[in-house]
Amino acid sequence: MKYSDHANQQALSQVPLWIERFDRHRTLYLFLALAVYLFANNTINASSVWMEHNRDGVTDLNLWEPFVWEYTSALSTLILFPFLAFAFNRNPPRLTGMGRQFLWHLLATILFSAAHVSLMVAMREFLYALAEGNYNFGPWLREYWYEYRKDAWGYVFFFGIYHLLRLAYSRIKGEASLIAENEPAPSTDIAQKPPEHFLVKKLDKEFLVRVGDIEWIESSGNYVNLHSRGRIYPLRSTLKEIAERLAPAGFSRIHRGLVVNHNVIEHISFQPSGDGEVQLRCGKQLNLSRRYREPLKQALA
Repeated sequence: MKYSDHANQQALSQVPLWIERFDRHRTLYLFLALAVYLFANNTINASSVWMEHNRDGVTDLNLWEPFVWEYTSALSTLILFPFLAFAFNRNPPRLTGMGRQFLWHLLATILFSAAHVSLMVAMREFLYALAEGNYNFGPWLREYWYEYRKDAWGYVFFFGIYHLLRLAYSRIKGEASLIAENEPAPSTDIAQKPPEHFLVKKLDKEFLVRVGDIEWIESSGNYVNLHSRGRIYPLRSTLKEIAERLAPAGFSRIHRGLVVNHNVIEHISFQPSGDGEVQLRCGKQLNLSRRYREPLKQALA
């Protein structure tokens, strides 16, 4: 298959505007989508509880109570959203080490449920106190088991949705891979050379991204994000691996989560603490850790 750099750049530049906007505030949009889903779902649950208690037209349940129960549960889940994202990224679905994955996620569900129950019970007791009422959670062991079953199922549901959406989005936006990762190298010397291009698979098409066009690389869970001409392409790799692979091409690690292309650096500023900032020609500022200050100076020299 033959590739043209001009054609590749033109095709890759045709990225829908919504993808660009989503990438700028991806975490915020995910949080808002989760909030909308939880509060819509829990509003339906609360109204269902109220209707069940009023089937005979007589109930001692106040209208606000089921909404307090459901909304405190939803709010507690939103507060724990960073924990869920960490858990999902820390151990994504793999076909190897499945026993270890199961145990890790089992522990995560227990911790998530314990935190979720503690938060929502505290909120309910506070709100009932404001209404001059008394909230009784019931026997903790029995009620925790009751809540854990729902929390564990919710964890599994969100885990599946999270990774399905991530897979679909990466295919729409374009996911990178080393162009020669499956091709045998004819000699050790060639195998050690840095790649000149990354292969980007976007839906049913393939494009090339020049290594020289990559401005910086950031760590993102089990992936690294390649930033090239305003676009972001995820690559399944560790930052350490990609930094070592691209070092001969003029890339240096400047932070535990960042690698920069020497050719796009405009200037570097240092602080009295030893840390600093790397200003790129595109206007982006990257943090420079004191740990990588001297290695960067040596690489630039």
